[in-house]
Amino acid sequence: MQVRQIMTENPACCGPDASLAEVARMMVENNCGEIPVVHGSDNRPIGVITDRDITCRAVAQGKNPLQMKARECMSTPALTVTPEMSLEDCCRIMEEKQIRRIPVVDERGSCCGIVAQADIALKTPDRQAAEVVRDISRPA
Repeated sequence: MQVRQIMTENPACCGPDASLAEVARMMVENNCGEIPVVHGSDNRPIGVITDRDITCRAVAQGKNPLQMKARECMSTPALTVTPEMSLEDCCRIMEEKQIRRIPVVDERGSCCGIVAQADIALKTPDRQAAEVVRDISRPA
């Protein structure tokens, strides 16, 4: 199975200067917990921002998230996979890096999709999904 078979296509993305309020609204509107942060019109991921990033890097540190930009909270660099990559290789990367979501880039490096732990759980055999969830969730 290839990444293209389970990825969510055309995910919502933001630029590094997007406000955290805007990013949070995008998460609500798209029912997701991660927004790829892309550079310019080429849509190349330079990082990702998660709901956890906002919580840990802004709120928990006493900063005002309403005055912050995506660049101040995003995780970098953005780890990515390609649509042609095998699902097994994608899962291995997610397990090794203990990440729950990973952007998918096309041949130009532009963000064209995203694979989330939920995609794996819903679209793969139970055993593989269970292994991914277990390994990603393992304490660091």
